[in-house]
Amino acid sequence: MWTYKKTLQYPVNIKCTNPKLAKIIISQYGGPDGELAASLRYLSQRFAMPDQKSKAILNDIGTEELAHLEMVGSIVHQLTKNASIEEIEKAGLGAYYTDHGVDVYPQSAAGVPFTAAYLACKGDIIANLQEDLAAEQNALATYEKLIDLCRDEPDVVDPLRYLREREIVHFQRFGEALRGVQDKLAEKKFYMNCDNMQTSDCGCNKDND
Repeated sequence: MWTYKKTLQYPVNIKCTNPKLAKIIISQYGGPDGELAASLRYLSQRFAMPDQKSKAILNDIGTEELAHLEMVGSIVHQLTKNASIEEIEKAGLGAYYTDHGVDVYPQSAAGVPFTAAYLACKGDIIANLQEDLAAEQNALATYEKLIDLCRDEPDVVDPLRYLREREIVHFQRFGEALRGVQDKLAEKKFYMNCDNMQTSDCGCNKDND
């Protein structure tokens, strides 16, 4: 159960109209490294976590990613809501406008619609958490690029910087979750590789025929 507060996690107050920037920022709404994919990934993976602490970490971050999705959507909306048809066409958003008007539709900067194929749920706890670490690093890299591209618009850069900093925090928390899960699995003698095996009959040290 979630409790929704009718305020953004961090304020978005953009004074300019710039559909060209909206076209690239929307990638963090519905692209492969965006907030929608991150939220669904973490909230789906949490069910299989072996302890309450790791489950809570995925639940907390997955929920926060929904707040970030709302922020990114607000950025895109504010950049396009007063755009003229000429500005939309000049930004290369004619096809987007034809299908969606100025609604915020989940897609990448290249125009590829959101797909569940972006989610990584492998049925392996360690693989999932390692994927989550990579996802946060990818999101961080994307925000860095967006900040570079939006450098002349401080009202846009400000919330993007906030989102970038939260990705760093998420990366750190997933590292904490991974270490905790590895320790828990070690207690049960579930191992990732034979270097950690405590039995002598794994067969890995036998000479090849």
